[in-house]
Amino acid sequence: MTQENDISLLNRIAEALERMAPARPAPADVAQHDAFVWHASPPGLEPVPKVNRVEMGLLKGIDLTRDILIENTERFAKGLPANNALLWGARGMGKSSLVKAAHHQVNGQRGGVLKLVEIHREDISSLPVLMNIIRKADGFRFIVLCDDLSFDADDTSYKSLKAALDGGIEGRPSNMVFYATSNRRHLLPRDMIENERSTAINPSEAVQEKVSLSDRFGLWLGFHNCSQDEFLEMIEGYAKFFGLKVSPEELRAGAIAWQATRGSRSGRVAWQYIQDVAGRTGQRLEG
Repeated sequence: MTQENDISLLNRIAEALERMAPARPAPADVAQHDAFVWHASPPGLEPVPKVNRVEMGLLKGIDLTRDILIENTERFAKGLPANNALLWGARGMGKSSLVKAAHHQVNGQRGGVLKLVEIHREDISSLPVLMNIIRKADGFRFIVLCDDLSFDADDTSYKSLKAALDGGIEGRPSNMVFYATSNRRHLLPRDMIENERSTAINPSEAVQEKVSLSDRFGLWLGFHNCSQDEFLEMIEGYAKFFGLKVSPEELRAGAIAWQATRGSRSGRVAWQYIQDVAGRTGQRLEG
């Protein structure tokens, strides 16, 4: 076979592989949308026409963490230094809802300059690719949100996240912050940390390697289970916001019974109860 035939064969193979590859999506128009979902393969930003979010005023029992996150987000939107944030703690207490509400509130004040990008946990290894896209988006600032971030014992992608948050040689883009929510303060299960402590040659160094991931977040914002008074305040806030026609006594008694059957109190449980009330009474949740 001649050299020309070899080159021709290689060109045909390359063309066939290109046809088989999935089509690369057109670049998203960052200026036309406020929120996106990041897809790692093929890499691209998918616009989100309507963000599933809760009004800021409906988030109860998290006043201190709310104020801290909003202040950090406002500084970032103004082009001032801001920290990555880890929102950790009790399930259903509004961690991701607070991020989306803070983005909406601050973005409205800053004329649409602030963008929200959701990256899925399984796509964390592609974060450097997303960071390169963000770095080139002059004039806009990006909150990258990873909801329910955690790592299992056999998962080493946390090392990729550590490197990405540090930014490598180029550094983290100045127009990006990373917000994550998790039920775990150190993002890793306790038994994973303890296993490193018991089996490593240098236990102290091994544990520090695991827990140092959370040190990349300048803000640690804790969320804790709410009291019954806070739970009822959430219920009343939802009912008022959506204009539900139900007596306060009936609403309160039903809420107490509802949380007893669930065995927990949280913003998520409150919302589920409100949906039940609206469904039983034939009312729509439109606010």
